[in-house]
Amino acid sequence: MSNESADRNLLGIAEYAERRLLHMELNADIYELVNIPLQLSHLVLLSDRQWVNRERDLIIELCEQFNVSVSNDNFDQISIDLGDLRMRWERHTEYSTYTFYYAGLFDVPFTTPAISSIPQDWLTRLPGEILVATHIALDDRRRPSRSLSELAALFSSNMVIGSKVSAGSASVWSDNQIHPDGFTRILIHDDNLRSRQVGRLVQRLLEIETYRMLAILPLTMTRNLISHLEQYGDQLANLIASNNALINMEDEQKLLVELTNLASEIEKISAQSSHRFSASQTYHAIMQQRITELREERIEGLQMLYEYRKQRVTSAMGTFDLVRSKLEILSLRVERATSMLRTRVDISMESQIRDLLKSMDNRAHLQLRLQQTVEGLSVVVLSYYLLGITGYGLKALKATGIAVNVELATGLAIPVIISLVFFVIHKFRKMVV
Repeated sequence: MSNESADRNLLGIAEYAERRLLHMELNADIYELVNIPLQLSHLVLLSDRQWVNRERDLIIELCEQFNVSVSNDNFDQISIDLGDLRMRWERHTEYSTYTFYYAGLFDVPFTTPAISSIPQDWLTRLPGEILVATHIALDDRRRPSRSLSELAALFSSNMVIGSKVSAGSASVWSDNQIHPDGFTRILIHDDNLRSRQVGRLVQRLLEIETYRMLAILPLTMTRNLISHLEQYGDQLANLIASNNALINMEDEQKLLVELTNLASEIEKISAQSSHRFSASQTYHAIMQQRITELREERIEGLQMLYEYRKQRVTSAMGTFDLVRSKLEILSLRVERATSMLRTRVDISMESQIRDLLKSMDNRAHLQLRLQQTVEGLSVVVLSYYLLGITGYGLKALKATGIAVNVELATGLAIPVIISLVFFVIHKFRKMVV
């Protein structure tokens, strides 16, 4: 069996169409094989997925400027050599990363960063907004570890933090500050790193920088939400307090409309923020995992590299959890208040319906009495007219010479005619009903 047919069929069994793609994804090597000494510049740009084609076009354009061709123009990540420079680009759900590597000797880190080799006009056309910008410099193990005075100069006299990482195979320093060029700085000294450890260490540091910023992305939104939630809480308390002062159903319906509007505002905020809070939880978990993988060890006299950052991020995550909890509690309180008011409105409406039905029953009873009265009067009136007609008939018979006692006959006809009229009217009413 040929390799081509094996790709389509294995042991006579059809192969899942995406099996090999998924296998390659699981085994994709995300670590760059880099040589020391090295300087790199890393950018994380927040951008919508709609910009991915423009980003690909810019990547291809940059490659062409360095006389490098790209065979596939439908990629979500690419790692390519641009002469002495190496570039790695990755597209994620809500952001893109651009990393530029420059391997070569340097005396003073961060003076000529890797990104300085990239045309400025190309950088200005990148879509999105910068969330993370970091320079990393890796010192060769043959170079003596830099003194505290050298570190102070490299980090603009800011407080230097650092630690041993990778089980003591490297030393890492930073000041956790944004410098005048807009980049943060990280210095790594190779103490005993193996070739593949270098790429893993660099990738972990870059991911920690990226995910810690993504984790606290909702911070400004959260601070604004806190004031809104306090306002909504006070508004809800006032609405609940006014519930006891309601006089009629119009007041109850007005209050119900206000509660419904408040519930809509809270649900709107919850829908807008829930996705961001969930994403922050995910990024925070990945950041913590990467920090654990660093295996930090304390350098005497220095605060550990991610001890401070981890505390601040954890504090921010606690604030996010608190706000999300407040949103859920406030939404539940509004729902309960609305349910109680709806119950009160329903009871009021049932009371009004009961009174209406009672009034209708009274009117129906009066109509029945009136109808019975009318029927009685109708019997009398009809009987009176029939008796008059009967009297005229008897008088006519007497005029023809027949001996008839008109008065006696008319008197005897009274009960017969009344009974007959009553029976006919009663029968007619039963036929109609």
